[in-house]
Amino acid sequence: MLRDGLFLETLQIKGPYNFDLVLDRLSMDPLNQVDIDSRSVKVPMLIENEAVIAHVQAVGTLDNPKFIIKGTEGENIVKAEKRLAEIFQWDVPLEIISEHFRKTDLAPIFEQHYGTPLVLDFDPFSCLLKCIIHQQLNLSFAHTLTERFVNTFGFEKEGVWFYPSPETVAALQVEELRALQFSGRKAEYVIGIAMEVVKGNLDFTSLRDQSNEEIYKQLIKIRGIGPWTIQNFLMFGLGRLNLFPVADIGIQNALKKLYKLDVKPTLEEIESFSKGWEPYLSYASLYLWRSIE
Repeated sequence: MLRDGLFLETLQIKGPYNFDLVLDRLSMDPLNQVDIDSRSVKVPMLIENEAVIAHVQAVGTLDNPKFIIKGTEGENIVKAEKRLAEIFQWDVPLEIISEHFRKTDLAPIFEQHYGTPLVLDFDPFSCLLKCIIHQQLNLSFAHTLTERFVNTFGFEKEGVWFYPSPETVAALQVEELRALQFSGRKAEYVIGIAMEVVKGNLDFTSLRDQSNEEIYKQLIKIRGIGPWTIQNFLMFGLGRLNLFPVADIGIQNALKKLYKLDVKPTLEEIESFSKGWEPYLSYASLYLWRSIE
């Protein structure tokens, strides 16, 4: 429906779906345009090389989720809606996942954060870059560094920031990123990944149809990309449901808190704890992170 130059669509999905907790987590990133009071977020997307901004507002409840989606007339709203469904994981059966974890040690966490979906980053390329930038940094400075990067080399539309394109990043010099407080090595990694995209060696569209193992074998060859980065990309770039980054400090701290341990658990202990959490290990990861955020 068109009204005052805007495309408006009302979408009803199956509950539970806690969009308020989605917005709470999205608001941690200063680049995201989140309005907690109006229960809305502006989502930047590149649809066929067109910069599209969708305004997504929750008007329903936890058990009866409903959304109003707005976009500018003339934008590729049909493909944008499909991408929004992917980003917000509107088709994932959260009740089935919650029921699965009610029988595990994670039951209290899943009850506290009931209906929280695994929301994807808005773009696979930016997701991979963000994973690289966030490596071995505390979360606060990681967000600061990412914001500097996007504000300097990305572009703004209607108050919403878009990450720079692969072509833009590939053309950067290490010194330009060093000026933002990137380490020299991290600057090389970011530029190198963009070069792989520009050369056609890394195609995010084709990755969607590949298995986790196939993606791992391809990405691990790229300088700067290790197992932690790949696991996070599979979760937040592609929405894969069964990833558990055991080396992640946040997950280790969350397990330490959950099981009231004196020290962080060993890898053997983590593997023991996580038995029975498959095939939804990504949701175990998400809810453990939420438990300490």
